[in-house]
Order: sequence, then structure tokens, then C-alpha cells
Amino acid sequence: MEPGTREPLLRKTSSSYQTFPESTVRRLDGEYLRSLHNKRLYLAVFAAVLGNFSFGFALVYPSPVIPALEAHPSPALRLDQHTAPWFGSVFTLGAAAGGLSTMLLNDCLGRKLSIMFSALPSAAGYALMAGAQRVWMLLLGRLLTGFAGGVTSASIPVYISEISHPGVRGMLGACPQIMAVLGSLILYALGKYLGLVLDWRWLAVAGEVPVLAMIILLCFMPNSPRFLLSQGKEEEALRSLCWLRGRDTDYAQEYEQIKDSVRKQSRRVSCAEIKDPFIYKPILIAGVMRFLQQLSGVTCILVYLQPIFKKTSVILKPEYDAALVGLVRLLSVVIAAVSMDKAGRKILLFVSAGVMLVSNLTMGIYICLMPTSHNSTVANQTLVSSANLPAEPTNYITLIPLLATMFFIMGYALGWGPITWLLMSEILPLKARGVASGLCVIVSWLTAFTLTQFFLPVVNTFGLEVPFLFFAVISAGNILFTGCCVPETKGRSLEQIEAFFRTGRRSFMR
Repeated sequence: MEPGTREPLLRKTSSSYQTFPESTVRRLDGEYLRSLHNKRLYLAVFAAVLGNFSFGFALVYPSPVIPALEAHPSPALRLDQHTAPWFGSVFTLGAAAGGLSTMLLNDCLGRKLSIMFSALPSAAGYALMAGAQRVWMLLLGRLLTGFAGGVTSASIPVYISEISHPGVRGMLGACPQIMAVLGSLILYALGKYLGLVLDWRWLAVAGEVPVLAMIILLCFMPNSPRFLLSQGKEEEALRSLCWLRGRDTDYAQEYEQIKDSVRKQSRRVSCAEIKDPFIYKPILIAGVMRFLQQLSGVTCILVYLQPIFKKTSVILKPEYDAALVGLVRLLSVVIAAVSMDKAGRKILLFVSAGVMLVSNLTMGIYICLMPTSHNSTVANQTLVSSANLPAEPTNYITLIPLLATMFFIMGYALGWGPITWLLMSEILPLKARGVASGLCVIVSWLTAFTLTQFFLPVVNTFGLEVPFLFFAVISAGNILFTGCCVPETKGRSLEQIEAFFRTGRRSFMR
């Protein structure tokens, strides 16, 4: 049956999301969701999230590399207590710049082309680090890979949310975080096992592989139907949705709903419209969530994971601890992806923040009360330089920081990691989605830059327990913010979510 033959049904049901759902509409929607073919949708998502794999790989690149560069024989490449913090934090500064550029790229080039564009600075950054002869080349390489990460951070969640349907949007919305975690885990594994026979330069060479795979696969993927409709390309949008849903499904009904939503919105947000709660409320919620996510300390912990474990004298070798934490993080994100469309977003955010609170509090108290003998060797060392010291015999009480970190990462990966990105792409209004997603990424990575830049000086001045106790306070704030401000979007179409913010009627979200 051709799309045109469904016209009477489409006109009757295209606005069904604007009223309280009736049992008949729910039954029809359920039948439609069950009829969809998701293989091509999954392929498009996989092609896009390869950018997140590269992002996760680049983010934790300093963890195994900083110790090697601290001991590098060449003074031109050797990191010290002044350059090491910049090597860890300049990535986030680049990510903020990438988010700023995405405010224009998302609406000018589109979501897919923005993701493809990120391959250029990413490939250049890895090449610079692989062939670095001076510290400034390392820093510039980190800045460029960070810029690419900022672009993908703002573009990929939006692209996935706009090509997905409500039945799988929660699961697919967690895929960027899964791939970022997988990228970090692969980096830890390569740093341990590849480092036995090859030096740190080959880690940068390995980072080029997912970038090239991403850009090749995305050449064959469609653009977002919602973006194409916002550009007036109706036939191309219909073909895109047909490719994503399958020709023998009633995709034309969903197309009319999307078209109706896009038709009601202007192309640009005016200054006067920013005062509209429909615009500023979801942007404010998404921005504060990104701010609180980074204030919880996840970027600092991931970037300086091995030095932290060495500083706390964990019984296992730091590189093994880092790989173990990465594995726990991956499994937790997978659990979140499976349960997100069943348990809901808010309950996972509550559990996530609660686990992070307990973990950070445990870590802070442990460091405060840790016997001096467990830390005697590193007491007068900086966090980074302590990573080069040989391991000392310890007892099993030193498993506490490892377990606390594992639970922190598990808690983060269950909720405040993947769901923050997913909600950003779900609740932002279509007319402001490109600009607002870039704004949220800027907030996120400027916060991350500030934390990673000052993390080492604070640790060296006041002690490692201070930042962890601060992160615990922030985790408590995450619980309050979730309860007061975050809407539940499980099982709701993007059009229903927009209708909720436009009217304030909670019946749209039931």
C-alpha cells in the first residue's frame, strides 16, 4: 500500500498525541511499534555512535599515557607538574569549543553531517599525538580530539533521538554512553597489553580506526527526518523514514505526526520566544543536568584513574584496576540501556545519584581515616608523580577505594551517564534543539575543564579526600534536582514531550 492511500487515517490520527491517549489509539500505536523493522535503524545508530567510541577512547587517553610521559627520556616530551594537568584537562576545553560550534553546525549542516565533520579534527588530533616531538604537539592533539568530542557529544544524541521511535528510543539513547565506555575500556586494555611491546604513540594510531569506520558508514546512512522536514525537504524526509522503518509498515502515519509538529514551529527561536516556558524550561533542565553530571566528578576520576589508585595504594596494579572499573562501567551502561524503557528514567536517576553519593562519601572518609603506613611512600608526592612509584605490599583494606570507585562508576553509568544525554535530546524543543544541545555541551565541558584543571592542585594542596567529599555533596543535590525538576519521558514520543512543556498538562506524559 502506498503512503497516499492512507490519507484519511492519517488525518484522523496524526494529532492523537495532542489529547489524552485513548485505549484504541494505544492499541494502534502498539501494533505499529510491533510491525517496525529495526535492523536499518540499528545500523544507522551504530554508524553514528562510533564517534562516541572515539570520544571515550580520547577522553581517558592520559590515564595510561601520563605515567609514560612523566618518565620520558626526552625533555621536550617529558610532562611535569605544570604540563600534566593541562594534558589531562585541555581535552575538555576543546570539547566546549566543539559544543559551541555545534550550535551552528547542527542546524546548518544537519545532525549526520555534523557527526561526519567531527572526523576531521579527530583524525588530525590523533596524528599529532602519534608523531609528537614537543609537548605543545601533544596538547594541540588533545585539544583537537576534544573539539571532535564536543561536536559528537551534541550531535549524536540528537540524531539518535530523531531517527528512533518511542519503543526503542531509551535503549538506543544509551548506546552513545555504551560506546564511549567501550572506547575507554579498549584504551585501558591497549595501554596495558599493547604497551608491553609498543609505546604510547601507537595508542593514538589505534584511535584513528573508529574515526575512519564512522565516516565511511555514515556516507550510506539517512539524515534525520525531523531535520529534513525543518529544511522543507519533505520527499527526502519521507524516504528517510521509509528506510528507517521499512516499506511494509505504516510509517506514513508517523511521518504525518512529525510533519505536523514541525509545521507548528518556526525555523528560528526569537529573543522574545526565549521567555516562553516551552523554550526555556527544557533548556534549563537539560543544562543544569549537564552541569550537575560533570560536578559529580566523573571526568576527573576517569582521566586520573590510575594515579588515584596509586595514591590510595590499592592492592592491585593501577592498570588492572582501571580496566576492571572500565568493565564495570560497560556492564552498568548495558543494564541501564535494557531497563530504561521498562523502569523509566527517573527511578534510574534516583538510584544512580544515591549510589554515587554513598561511593564518594566512602572514598572521602576512607582517605581521611587511612592509616599513615598505607600512604607513607606517596605522602609527599603529587598525584601524577606518585603513579610512577613501585607498588608496595598492602593489606586487603586497600580494596575499599577500588570498590568505592567501581560502585561510583556503576552508579554513574546506571543513570546520570546515559540518561542525561538521552533526556537532553528528548526534552529540547525541535526549533531550538540544534542550538540548545550545543549550549548544553558547552556547559558540560567548561565545567569538566574547570574541575580537571583544578583537581590536581586541590589534591596536592588539601588532600585527595576534599574533592571526593565535594562530589558527595553534589550527588545529594542530584537527588533533589531529579525529584523536583526532571520529567518522566518513558514511552512518550518527542511530540508528546513537546506538548507537555507547551501546555503544562501532565496528561500528555501519562
